[in-house]
Amino acid sequence: MSNLVERYLAAWNETDAAARAKAVAEVWTEDATYTDPLADVAGHAGIAAVIEGAQGMFPGFVFTAGKVYDAHHGIARFTWHLGPAGEEPVVIGFDVVELAGDGRISKVLGFLDQVPAA
Repeated sequence: MSNLVERYLAAWNETDAAARAKAVAEVWTEDATYTDPLADVAGHAGIAAVIEGAQGMFPGFVFTAGKVYDAHHGIARFTWHLGPAGEEPVVIGFDVVELAGDGRISKVLGFLDQVPAA
């Protein structure tokens, strides 16, 4: 499962649109959904657009794995950080994912634990 988190975060870090689309297709099912406080989308194109939007809001920042990770019965939860490489994160999130039979993600429920002050 930790490999899935690595591939998930790699998709969020992919800045090339074609490579990002390929990464999204490898990590998520065709009908996957992604819901967080800022987005509620379905399908590969919707997920790729959310990733592109996050990159636009935080140019040059990278997603890295946090410390919390747990999985059971085809469900996993993990924390992630977003910030300048090697520095303290600006955003900290907590995602819960549901896995399909093929090991790809079918649903993401995302939460934002720390966000920049407006």
